Amino acid sequence: MLYNPARRDSPLDPALLWSALLLASFGLVMVYSASIAMAEAERFTGFRPGYFLVRHSIYLVVGLAFATALFRVPVWLWQKASPWLFLLGTVLLLAVLVPGLGREVNGSRRWIPLGIASFQPSELMKLCVVLYAADYTVRKAAFMDDIRKGFLPMFAVMTLIAALLLREPDFGALVVVTAIAMTVLFLGGLNWRLFAGLAVLLGAAFALLIVSSPYRLQRILGFMDPWSDAYGKGYQLSHSLIAFGRGEWLGVGLGASIEKLFYLPEAHTDFLLAVIAEELGFAGVAAVITLFLFLVHRAFAVGRQAASLERYYAALVAQGIGMWLGTQAFINMGVNMGLLPTKGLTLPLLSFGGTGIVVTCMALAILVRIDWENRYLMRGGSL
Repeated sequence: MLYNPARRDSPLDPALLWSALLLASFGLVMVYSASIAMAEAERFTGFRPGYFLVRHSIYLVVGLAFATALFRVPVWLWQKASPWLFLLGTVLLLAVLVPGLGREVNGSRRWIPLGIASFQPSELMKLCVVLYAADYTVRKAAFMDDIRKGFLPMFAVMTLIAALLLREPDFGALVVVTAIAMTVLFLGGLNWRLFAGLAVLLGAAFALLIVSSPYRLQRILGFMDPWSDAYGKGYQLSHSLIAFGRGEWLGVGLGASIEKLFYLPEAHTDFLLAVIAEELGFAGVAAVITLFLFLVHRAFAVGRQAASLERYYAALVAQGIGMWLGTQAFINMGVNMGLLPTKGLTLPLLSFGGTGIVVTCMALAILVRIDWENRYLMRGGSL
């Protein structure tokens, strides 16, 4: 049964909403600060300092519009549509590899041009994996201890997705998608021995992928000692570390970053946290980490509440979204701080990027809907 989300007896979770809104607002300010020099210098921007600010604002507005619409969709409908959405995501991953259809940038074919903007299917696939893995786990709950019936079908599907992501290549998205699927399966009752064995195998597989690819191997070597080749494979990380060092406790001041002046590549996307560290110091980075920790905490809390109401699909979706945002934020922060090798992942809700912003807003709308339905049921309502 469809029902009206505007009922006064079912308020939204203000803490969840405010943490997301604060991250998005903070990201808007920092994207402008990090991109202003590039926007003034690049001809395709028309030499307008606010070029990336305007585009990022448009992405946020579009994301909020999608979120508002998707909030009205009941969770049971997402469960029913999840296999078809997963199929759509898979088709889009195939489409991006078609010559003439997918667009290649810096050796990676990850985007489908849509005129004034580009669409990145791997970002949408993260949401599709959350929805599908949760549905699969609920449907196969009785077989989670059976390797053949419970695990192998999902493993085969995820192997296909992994192969498509590696063809782009998008190793960062592969890591996030794998983390989502593993978490949802584990929380859904996957045998812990099987989970542990699979984790070891995945670790070995990722190591083999790195060693077998000269490009990824160079990233690992640059990560281990960026200063040995500070003008080559260690260039990004060395300048990111310089930004962190300059920021100290309170930063050099908003807008006063030196590294964003064409020293630090991808300052407004992958390495936005380094600009935050330089301009706002440890205090700014700590604020971002705290907001992400709180957002992930609320996602898992919503999932636990849904599980207590025996809404197992909703519970797994909420926790899958929390795992997705937490894993991607952790990897991005680790890369910026020199704790992890470069992965090409943006900081959710903060970094510049159209598809990432819109899809994250969509995921948060589903999370808020789950929380809303929980509160509605606890007040004696029926779905």
